[in-house]
Amino acid sequence: MNKNIDPPELGSTAALVQMDTHNPTIRLHLWLEGGEGVFFGYGRLLLLDKIETCGSLKKASEELGMSYRAAWGKIKQTEQVLGFQLMERAGSRRSGYRLTEAGRLVRDKYLEWFNKVEQDARSRAEEIFPWKSKSFGES
Repeated sequence: MNKNIDPPELGSTAALVQMDTHNPTIRLHLWLEGGEGVFFGYGRLLLLDKIETCGSLKKASEELGMSYRAAWGKIKQTEQVLGFQLMERAGSRRSGYRLTEAGRLVRDKYLEWFNKVEQDARSRAEEIFPWKSKSFGES
């Protein structure tokens, strides 16, 4: 902090004017965990989305900058905890993978929950702070 400039007192008009120029982005880290550790969060949501669009776990993991082994392990851990498959082979061994109906449902429900929590967090932030915030997905 520059010692030549005194920060305005919190609650003063100068502090509110200075703070009002900010346009912060709400960032959330939400995940579900059990005794085995994390079994679903935003990273797994992205992984399932990429599997759906790429049709391949290998391509999905590459696009997310993770190893195939790490991606496989995350999917298998979640499947073990939930007790059902999130993805299945899309035909032959070379055909890749696709999400199961249950995999799409888990992905969609997590995204619904995430969006509602983010919306509530944004609303609460705007009640408490003097600035207008935006969600992570907004430009």
